Amino acid sequence: MPTAAAYIGAAIAEIAGCYAFWAFFRLDKPAWWLVPGGLSLALFAWLLTLADSSAAGRAFAAYGGVYIASSLAWLWLVEGNRPDRWDTIGAAICLVGAAVILAGPRAAA
Repeated sequence: MPTAAAYIGAAIAEIAGCYAFWAFFRLDKPAWWLVPGGLSLALFAWLLTLADSSAAGRAFAAYGGVYIASSLAWLWLVEGNRPDRWDTIGAAICLVGAAVILAGPRAAA
C-alpha cells in the first residue's frame, strides 16, 4: 500500500475513532459508540504501520501533516463548519512539512 493511501486511511480511522469518543463524552451519545470508536482507533494504528518508513517516529511526524488537513476536511464535511483561510494556510504549511520529512534526502545507513 502506498504511504499516501496508508496515511489517508489512518487519518480517517483516527478521526472517526476519536470523534466516537468525543460524541460519547461531549454530545451525550450512547456508550455503544465507544465500541466502533475503539475498533477504528485500532485500525488507525495498523494502517500507520504500513507507511514506507524505516523509523516509526519519522512516519508519525509526517503523518501529522496529513492528520491536520484531514481533520479540517472532517470539520467541513461531517461537522458542517467550513475551515477559514487560517485553517487552510496552516494545513498547507503542515502538508509541506510532511512532504519535506517524507521526501528529504537521507544518508545511506
